[in-house]
This record gives sequence, structure tokens and C-alpha cells, in this order.
Amino acid sequence: MNRVQRQPSNQPDPAPRRRGKPQPQPAETPQSARAAREDEAARRAQSLSAPSRAEGWDIPEGGLKKYRSRWRAAVRFVLQRGVFRMVVRSAITPSTVVHRRVRTVRGPFVLVANHTSHVDAPLLAGGLPWAQAKFLSTGVAADYFFTIWYRRAFVRWLFNAFPIDRDGSRKHSGTSRRLLRSGVPILVFPEGGRQQTGRIGDFKPGAAALAIGVGVPVIPAAMVGGYEAMPKGRSWPKKGRPPVRVVFGEPLLALDGESAVDFTSRIRERVQALYEENYEDVLGAERPREEDTE
Repeated sequence: MNRVQRQPSNQPDPAPRRRGKPQPQPAETPQSARAAREDEAARRAQSLSAPSRAEGWDIPEGGLKKYRSRWRAAVRFVLQRGVFRMVVRSAITPSTVVHRRVRTVRGPFVLVANHTSHVDAPLLAGGLPWAQAKFLSTGVAADYFFTIWYRRAFVRWLFNAFPIDRDGSRKHSGTSRRLLRSGVPILVFPEGGRQQTGRIGDFKPGAAALAIGVGVPVIPAAMVGGYEAMPKGRSWPKKGRPPVRVVFGEPLLALDGESAVDFTSRIRERVQALYEENYEDVLGAERPREEDTE
């Protein structure tokens, strides 16, 4: 058998490896660990537009079926984006800013916003792109909206609303979680009520806990000018069609191991930032310092 002779190489022989102690790796700091988790969350966020996210959710049964009803959604489209939009525009001057990533979200999510006035829900539902808002369900106070038939009919047909207990009872406990698991996105105001002074209040961790538990993203949104247009106690906006803007920010995902409390703080910080970034543009004045509003 002929042997193939190796051709001499012009490359010098590699230097022999020196054995020694392995170089110590730099210790992981809290900042580097958080940065790594944020990078991982950003990577996972790229999959929010995957078609598979709109599939695989539980099939709604019983009373949940109406929340994904297509013919109810068609009626709601006419009411929200036709009739009620004209009513709203006759009273205020609305504007909307939508982050490009919001338009690509598939499947359920939790829409979280500060609560300034009664104009918030219609502007949020009407300003969100229809592909994301089609089945959006708004949590409303059960003791106010669901105890009188015409109020219940109004919020159900216009906002696909579900009841939230404010009296400490647990009659409707778990409804929001079941809606998310059925592929229905929900709108939550984590302050628990309308603002009293125009300052964004503390956020309760329920919305963040839901997003973590079900594994869905949070879309942060800021209402700017709603309090100035229709502060608590008024039944109609002020005269002169005051400006109100809704700003939808980039979707957020909980970091690996992040608690509901920490995720809530991050969501509130983002809503606050969106609010401050648009305040002067909407209201034409520098935003008052928080200590001045206390």
C-alpha cells in the first residue's frame, strides 16, 4: 500500500502549552447578573410576534366564551371606533403614540396604565391597534358597574369588561387569570382607582403577578392630560376640547427569577418615563415636581 507523504508545512510548530493554574473568572456582580437577565428577556421578547403565540391557549368555556366572540368583537369595533370615538373627539383632543413592537404582539398580554379619569378606558381600547385590541377585556369595579343592568351592558359591549372585586370578597377571583389562559388580553389599572392629584400612584403587584404566572408580556401605557381634562369628580371633560394622549410603550417580560414586586416597580418606572417624556409636548408646560403635587 502506498503511503501518502505529508508535505512539509511552512508554518512553525505550535509552541508547547504551558500548564498552570486556570485563570480566575471575574466574580458576578448584581449589576452583571441583572444585565444578563435583561439580555435574556430581550431575546425572549423577539418571539412575541411568533404566530404560535396566538395558538395553544385554552378553549374558553361557559361564561368566558363571549369574551372571544367574533361577532361581539365586530359590534365592539363599530361602537368603539365609530360611535364612541366621535363622542370622545367632541369633548377632547386625543392623540396616540404606539411603539412599533406593540403592533407585532400575538396572543394575550396585560395592558397596564395609570388611571387619570373616565376617558382612559375608551382611549386605551380605541388607540391600541385592532389586531391587539380585538378581544381586549377591561377590568372594572364589580360593585359599581355590574350591579345595575344598563351599566353592566354598557361596559360589556363597549369594553368587553370583566368584574373586579373591590369590597374584599372573592366572588370573581381568578377571572383575569382564566381570561389570559383563554387567549384574552386584559387591561388593568394597578393604582386601584383614579388619581386624586394628577400624580401617578403606587402600583399594586397583581398585574405583574398575573403576567408572571401565566407567562405573558406586559404592555405599559401612559395617560397624559387625562387628569387635567377630567379630574375626579367631573362627569364630563372641561370645555375647549383639552388635549389627552395615550402612549403605548415597548412590551416588557419578567426577568428570570424576578418577583412580582420587582416587576411591578419596573413597570411603574416605564409608565412614569412615558408620562414624563410626553407631558410637555401634550400640555405645553413643564411637568410639576412630584413634591409640588403632594
